[in-house]
Amino acid sequence: MKELESVRGRHTELISVYIPAGYNLNDIINQLYTEKSTAMNIKSKATRKNVLDALEKIIQHLRIFRETPENGLIVFCGNVSPVEGRQDLKIWSIEPPEKMNTKIYWCDQVFVLDPLREMIAEKEVYGLIVLDAKEADIGLLHGKKIIQLKHLDSTVPGKAIKGGMSQVRYDRIREDAINNFLTKVGEIASESFLRQPELKGILIGGPGYIKDQFVKGEYLNYQLRAKILGIKDIGYTGEHGFEELVQRSEDLLKEAAVMKERQLLQKFFVELQKGGNVVYGYTQTIEALNLGAIESLLISEGFDWVRVKLKCSNTHETERDLPEEEIERQACDICGESLNVEDKDSLGELLAEKAQNFGTKVELISTDTPEGKQFKQLGGIGGFLRYKLQ
Repeated sequence: MKELESVRGRHTELISVYIPAGYNLNDIINQLYTEKSTAMNIKSKATRKNVLDALEKIIQHLRIFRETPENGLIVFCGNVSPVEGRQDLKIWSIEPPEKMNTKIYWCDQVFVLDPLREMIAEKEVYGLIVLDAKEADIGLLHGKKIIQLKHLDSTVPGKAIKGGMSQVRYDRIREDAINNFLTKVGEIASESFLRQPELKGILIGGPGYIKDQFVKGEYLNYQLRAKILGIKDIGYTGEHGFEELVQRSEDLLKEAAVMKERQLLQKFFVELQKGGNVVYGYTQTIEALNLGAIESLLISEGFDWVRVKLKCSNTHETERDLPEEEIERQACDICGESLNVEDKDSLGELLAEKAQNFGTKVELISTDTPEGKQFKQLGGIGGFLRYKLQ
């Protein structure tokens, strides 16, 4: 994503193609041929050539596939050369991590990345309960999407005394009705939330005191009570209640993600201090990863190392792993001439792909917390080991 974000076309010649799951590839190919005919009208000769060549490259790439991949397909292609008049045509082909319904063809100076960015954003699941004495709604917050699971209407009588009934007797009847209602809400919410293995926390809200009674009365399953992140006063139940609850709980949601990262890094630093099963720094981490010895790989968002293919004016070539800021200072080991970049890839992304081959879990570490900043200062890369290295 960082690589795609960094690409800027000199003209409107970068092509983005989003193919939905289940879509006929031949229809897309036919559309691209139509776009080639339209592109023949581009006035600039250089831009016209770059667009036509990019379209042809995408068409030839799509012919590799017998059918659209299960979740769809995203293709980016265009001239990425920073030098006017020189062509460096590059193509990226991505199978999205979830089923995609978006269909896009767009030609611009930048790639269309918002749909992909949304798909790869971290999607944690949170349980939502909004209730008052009259009704309750149970739902999930999945990424940025709110999903309503169940609506319940109560049979709790109002506060006004009915008929000639005494106050004490009426209050008892009302309390029994509230207890029965909250028991039912707790049972359905517990059953729904326990089915969510990725559930990170639970948010509860409502316009009155019933929400507090629900929490204090321990109506939720004991396994879920510890996941209650907070209780919020909101003005509504139903769909609007969910939206207001999520909006008012931004502080809790952010803190939940931060706490998870802090606990992970605190464990890492404790192990590091006592010489435990952890590793840090580029060289040591690469060696451990190549041995398949890393259980969890930690990569800082600030880890800016890249793998570059370099060539000097005397055509000597080399490949190096180094911080991006050091690229301009590289010289040829053979003749001492300055080296120019032929190709460049994010090292963090390459290492994450390699980690998956070993069944290694990858954790992306932010630089927003003191622990995250400290990890960045250690080199921004490390991991928990499966076993102690000699």
